[in-house]
Amino acid sequence: MESWGEKGIFYNPNGILKRGVYVLTIKEKDGDNDKASLLNRDNVYRVNVGLRKQTFIEHFGHIPKRPSAGNIVKMDYDFTILDTIMPHPVYAWMGWVCVLNPSSKTFEEFKIMLQESYEFAKEKFAKRKKNEPSNTKI
Repeated sequence: MESWGEKGIFYNPNGILKRGVYVLTIKEKDGDNDKASLLNRDNVYRVNVGLRKQTFIEHFGHIPKRPSAGNIVKMDYDFTILDTIMPHPVYAWMGWVCVLNPSSKTFEEFKIMLQESYEFAKEKFAKRKKNEPSNTKI
């Protein structure tokens, strides 16, 4: 599904929620508030997943503060480097990580994070489902 200028995989069994829960996104071009990865380069794309904050901290040391609109997180990373798992340049404050143009080897490591993102999305879905107004008509 396309949303916000990127392709995404959502967890939303039976379309219960108005909008599902992100599991993974793929971004292929720069956006107004997301230019840090220089995705407008030929054949460059970024794969993104959301982790539990504790897992993010285990990998990257801390959760950064939320950047102001149009800015990136304050972390010591070159967000343009290919084939390196790193914090997401904009959404690291939410526990998101990314990799630009992952090789097969890097994607094998990234798949562990993708699995966590899937499990985490299922947890968030269950919480949102409880709070979603019923669509059933009486």
